[in-house]
Amino acid sequence: DEPDSSVAAADHFIKLYPRHPNVDYAYYVKGLSGFNRGIGTIERTFGQDPSERDPRAARESLQYFSQLIKLYPNSKYAQDASQRMLYLYNNLAQYEIHVADYYMRRGAYLAAANRAKYVIENYPTTPATPNALGVMAKAYKLLGMNDLSNDALRVLDLNYPQNPYLTEVRNLVVKN
Repeated sequence: DEPDSSVAAADHFIKLYPRHPNVDYAYYVKGLSGFNRGIGTIERTFGQDPSERDPRAARESLQYFSQLIKLYPNSKYAQDASQRMLYLYNNLAQYEIHVADYYMRRGAYLAAANRAKYVIENYPTTPATPNALGVMAKAYKLLGMNDLSNDALRVLDLNYPQNPYLTEVRNLVVKN
């Protein structure tokens, strides 16, 4: 429950004993400290979606797990770190979709489209990809950028033909 202290202790251990046979565990502890950061009693009790939290700790954790896998690919912690990285990637992508949805509700369509584009470029294999394409299609249509909207819809239709954004965007009537 003290992530900053855990990271400091792990860093200290790594600095003092860089060739220790269990130094991989120190890297793993650093990753875990960020992975669990921000999850308090209220979040556990009410089941807050982790993708709605500040992504800073998730990004840190991702970096630490990435270091572990790069430096110690055969570590007994590498497989777990890899699975946690996948979870973190998915959460970070979903966080961007939450932000894009917020921008859509506020009428900031260009900002929403840019957030969705960021998901496509940086997290293309995550479950957030179909919604990112849908947000892009809708935002571009509302901006009057029909070619970009149609491109996003075409990709969405080819890859995710059951996505609800398809019907929503196709039925959207834009008033000028």
